[in-house]
Amino acid sequence: MSNISFTSSAPGYWANEDIPHEDWNSAKWQLKNCVSSLADIEKHLRLCEEERAGILLTGTKLATSVTPHYFNLIHPTDPDCPIRRQVIPRIEETHTDPSEMADPCGEDSHMPVPGLVHRYPDRVLFLVTDRCASYCRYCTRSRVVSGVSDQKLETQWELAIDYLKRTPQVRDVLLSGGDPLLFSDAKLEKLLTKLHAIPHIQFIRIGSRIPIFLPQRITPELCAMLRKFHPLFISIHTNHPKELTTEVHEALSRLADAGVMMGNQSVLLDKVNVSVEVQKELVHKLLMCRVRPYYLYQGDLIKGTAHLRTSISKGIEIIEGLRGHTSGYAIPQYVIDAPGGGGKIPINPEYIVESNDERTVLRNYEGKEFVYSESKSAPKLAPLPL
Repeated sequence: MSNISFTSSAPGYWANEDIPHEDWNSAKWQLKNCVSSLADIEKHLRLCEEERAGILLTGTKLATSVTPHYFNLIHPTDPDCPIRRQVIPRIEETHTDPSEMADPCGEDSHMPVPGLVHRYPDRVLFLVTDRCASYCRYCTRSRVVSGVSDQKLETQWELAIDYLKRTPQVRDVLLSGGDPLLFSDAKLEKLLTKLHAIPHIQFIRIGSRIPIFLPQRITPELCAMLRKFHPLFISIHTNHPKELTTEVHEALSRLADAGVMMGNQSVLLDKVNVSVEVQKELVHKLLMCRVRPYYLYQGDLIKGTAHLRTSISKGIEIIEGLRGHTSGYAIPQYVIDAPGGGGKIPINPEYIVESNDERTVLRNYEGKEFVYSESKSAPKLAPLPL
């Protein structure tokens, strides 16, 4: 039916360590054995000078931590490996462009209570933890995530729940952080129960990279618990088709079978996913995992991430390369989170050639032009003879 395939890299770098199968497939074992120190990384990877210097300085901005599952996807010698660039620090992180900000999305200025961001009229972002299974080097919340920066995430849970109860215009709550799926089943269920009990909250979303970094966490027990809180959405985050392994495919299948609706949010990253070919393979694999490509983000203006960002024109080029060349379901919306807190702004290729009151000239994906006539009013009919 399809030439799309999913493969496993396990046990990979741990092949000689005789790890029991039940340990490798345990989320607790994976988290306990995260690769985080220079010595551990150099056991498996030949680092370039920029990476080695970046790791030595990692404790000043954003921690380094990679699950064994995800670490197995990293090429041992290529510093431009698309997986490697996402999680291995580089010295460029210490360079700050004048346009970059600690809080590029203006979240801190939209918090009615600590940890709850209310930027849009009918929905909120609830930051419930500052920890992740692994840390992305382009993290929008690197100012508070991982616990090594000066600013700390100090969410006031009860104040946040109280605010939601007395704010009836809020119908949609997005749980993020950090990664909410790091919570135990019991802790997550307690939070979901409180939110689900608020009458005007229509649905809950969870933003998580756990299915990609730590698919072992997506257990049948977790899925059975999540099933109680429909409609429930999970926005996963994957940037490259290599990340969609056999284990990830199985984890996403468990979530889909439990009725969880899923979309993917990617970030456009230099030397990671800036070609039409890579993006097409990614979105096709996502659909085979029952995940709808949702957003493709232009990289936020986060301090120390200029080496990972690419041009807006490249993003437009990618969307043009997808539109008409693959299914509409496979095409994400390209967006920029407006610097300073303006919210998401859609960026689309220009398909209108010219337009006036009488007609609009349109360009299709092949570059051909078509005319759509716009009638100002319906023609008047002559009265019927009596």
